[in-house]
Amino acid sequence: MDLAYATSDLVVSRAGALSISELCLVSKPSILVPSPNVSEDHQTKNAMALVNQNAAVLVKDIEAVEVLGKEVVTLFNEPDKLIKLGANIASFGRPNAADAIANEVFKIIQK
Repeated sequence: MDLAYATSDLVVSRAGALSISELCLVSKPSILVPSPNVSEDHQTKNAMALVNQNAAVLVKDIEAVEVLGKEVVTLFNEPDKLIKLGANIASFGRPNAADAIANEVFKIIQK
């Protein structure tokens, strides 16, 4: 995936937590298509956390066939928006998250 991300100008992805965390770390403008087949519609909630901060674009799964291609073309015709989406999604990235979590666990253990 590292090569795929590195060569991509725009990523179309589902909106699972791991996918979103990767997109944040690689700072890629993204169109998120949440899966409708997950419990409590959590992928839509994940996507909306970014969409509400202008850090991604949402396309509903039910509309994907009709809307997704048009949205890709629209974004490629708006390079400034692609740059802005990439910059905004980067602010959500936590490159040292594993270390931070481990440090918190060690603090708890030492108490």
